[in-house]
Amino acid sequence: MSKTRSSWWPLIKLLPVQTNFRFMRYAKLALGLSIAVSLASLAVTVFPLKPPCGGLNCGVDFRGGTVLELKTVQPADIGQIRSTLSSMRLGDVQVQAFGSPNDVLVRFESPEGQDANAVSEGVKAALTRELGPVNFVRTEVVGPKVSGELLTNGVLALLLGIGLMAVYIWFRFGLTFGLGAMAALFHDVILTFGLFAVTGMEFSLNAVAAILTIIGYSVNDTIVVLDRVRENLRKYKRMSLAEVIDLSINQTLSRTIITGVTGVMALGVLAAFGGDTLFGFSISMIFGIVVGTYSSFYIAASVVLLLGVKRGEETETEAAKPLDARP
Repeated sequence: MSKTRSSWWPLIKLLPVQTNFRFMRYAKLALGLSIAVSLASLAVTVFPLKPPCGGLNCGVDFRGGTVLELKTVQPADIGQIRSTLSSMRLGDVQVQAFGSPNDVLVRFESPEGQDANAVSEGVKAALTRELGPVNFVRTEVVGPKVSGELLTNGVLALLLGIGLMAVYIWFRFGLTFGLGAMAALFHDVILTFGLFAVTGMEFSLNAVAAILTIIGYSVNDTIVVLDRVRENLRKYKRMSLAEVIDLSINQTLSRTIITGVTGVMALGVLAAFGGDTLFGFSISMIFGIVVGTYSSFYIAASVVLLLGVKRGEETETEAAKPLDARP
């Protein structure tokens, strides 16, 4: 970009190219606070010890219920369908449009003690009465066994995702870096579970997808920082480990912030205009980006600092200048 253009656009370089924040000065304090917050999040997620989801507000996917796929003659009025079902006191109700404007997917939880098939027929009659002729394409009752399997598989998917990411970083960077990355991933996942428990947002398969996406974002952010740490450890052998980590975080700070802000902006629009179905997904993703950025700096890097790293045998460079200035 030309010098003339940048002079009349003052925000073109909102972030400095190189910063000198001493992140590791507060490493022990940040790590201690993070452990306390993680334990609190785990407590509100698990307690009360009530199946199937403890402190989480589980949706139909994990509690069991009925799924109706219907097709209306005119474009479906989602608001009218939702209000009709809400008046029937069915508990958790999800209404989602898909495909054409006439296609709607409805999930609802049958009241306790009532026959699911009888409730389903009552819902069909109410919708037909309010909407006119309706073609019910599919009717499925998700029983407790199926919903329990979905919950188990969802948790296993999260644990497997964390494990595979940690193993990759272990082989790529070494055991110390792998332990730091795993600690950061567990921190992000537990805090996201805590968000769902505290806010009461519905925990469904969409939430599992959001957490898996957060794991991917977090490990990407962590790899950027750890890769620069490893490179600087070879380059600046006379620096202490804390100084090398501080330098590495500062060198990647502007990129990390710009990437995070871009994601938050897109998810903010999705949360505002995506409807009830995507609201929880968007909010949890925004939260995950924030804590994922934090954990890359103060969890993964702090664990590496506490455990220590064995230096390589490479020759130190002559001048300690920023990596961005290399030819």
